[in-house]
Amino acid sequence: MSPLKTITRNAATGPVLEIVGDLDYEHADELRTVVSGLTLRPGQRLVLDLAAMEFCDSSGITALLAARNHALAAQADIALAAVPANTLRVLRYVGLDQIFTCHPDSETATAS
Repeated sequence: MSPLKTITRNAATGPVLEIVGDLDYEHADELRTVVSGLTLRPGQRLVLDLAAMEFCDSSGITALLAARNHALAAQADIALAAVPANTLRVLRYVGLDQIFTCHPDSETATAS
């Protein structure tokens, strides 16, 4: 298993959080902690860039949902960028592609 690493940067639309490594049972709480520490303003967009995410299990999906809830509580938006094909397939299978906006990359997700 690859350890989880998060890299936060700012874009004009709001924070971009790059997720690197495995988003699994062992590491999902790390993502929740990082996201809960983000200050979001109404109207901003939190972008989760998944281009370097190597694996995501159900705990990871739950952490993505927690990030969505954090954004919505702040009256902000959330978008996923560069979702790996296997994770996108799971999101589609369980219908979560209907609640997450997915973009091909973080540049597209942060375009105003």
